[in-house]
Amino acid sequence: MFITITGIFKSTCYIDVRWFPFDVQRCDLKFGSWTYGGWSLDLKMLEADITGYIANGEWDLVEVPGRKNERFYACCEEPYPDVTFTLVMRRRTLYYGLNLLIPCVLISTLALLVFLLPADSGEKISLGITVLLSLTVFMLLVAEIMPATSDSVPLIAQYFATTMVIVGLSVIATVLVLQYHHHDPDGSKMPKWTRVILLNWCAWFLRMKRPGEERVRSACHNKAPRNSLTSVELNASTSASHSTNGNVLYVGMRGLESIHYSTAATSCDSGVLCGRLVGRAGEDELLLPEGHSSSACRVEPELAKILDEVHFIAKRFRDQDEDELVCNEWKFAASVIDRLCLMAFSLFTILCTIGILMSAPNFVEAISKDFFT
Repeated sequence: MFITITGIFKSTCYIDVRWFPFDVQRCDLKFGSWTYGGWSLDLKMLEADITGYIANGEWDLVEVPGRKNERFYACCEEPYPDVTFTLVMRRRTLYYGLNLLIPCVLISTLALLVFLLPADSGEKISLGITVLLSLTVFMLLVAEIMPATSDSVPLIAQYFATTMVIVGLSVIATVLVLQYHHHDPDGSKMPKWTRVILLNWCAWFLRMKRPGEERVRSACHNKAPRNSLTSVELNASTSASHSTNGNVLYVGMRGLESIHYSTAATSCDSGVLCGRLVGRAGEDELLLPEGHSSSACRVEPELAKILDEVHFIAKRFRDQDEDELVCNEWKFAASVIDRLCLMAFSLFTILCTIGILMSAPNFVEAISKDFFT
């Protein structure tokens, strides 16, 4: 006897969102009798006819395989047959790829631009926070689309969470870079291990050179040797008659910080020249030409004032050069950290994107069917 029953059957199936949106769902439809056994009712399986299937915009019907099963129970000797059809459906990923995955990949790429933005622009932190907020908004959209289940974490949720962690770490690294870049030169000095690791090893590995390093090296190679570090010539003439007599003051020194007055012959009453200044042993001496003792005594206070002013100016320039050198060291260390983080985060982002998304069993099939056909 062949019985044809027409009707619409509704069934509920367990949905596994582990590989969402590259998931394949399997739904079993079991047909059998609750009252008649296999001796009274025999079920024969026929191939499922899917010619009348209407295509869906979210799912593709892959196949509908069927099988016949026979079960035995302890109460009865006869078998109880059933026919089970398995609906295999594949989720179409074009919608999710264009609206979720591609924007997430682009936003995570924008997070890498934080390390290319100059520290003086003042927008590094703003860019990182903006990218982090954008990922948060996309994460909320994904949470609304996915079913509320704690059985497994969806693939796209893993990717978004990993991307948010990367962006958060990039913001932390940016704060460290800005702290190095705007470091106070009057504060703590750069530790030796930081100088060795960042300024030497990492800079060599990243093929980075300090600004003006080649110019300084070439100048050092081409510099001609000289006897003194500083040469100051002061021409002082107290009067026209003194100028005609050759009373010219010549000052030559190696370093103004080492100059001191000699303790001998410092009074005008001694009849000896008052303005004798000596430097360190083996260096040039500051000598006043011999002349009238009264003229020398008048020149000495003026010379002392001039030397004090020159010493102050020289010390001020040296302090400025030292502060600038310290600032340049910290800025160069910040640039090295920027470049190092750019390479590390770029590699980590690429590996996470490929590793997480391509871990789906049917990733290649979904991309080839939904994006290229």
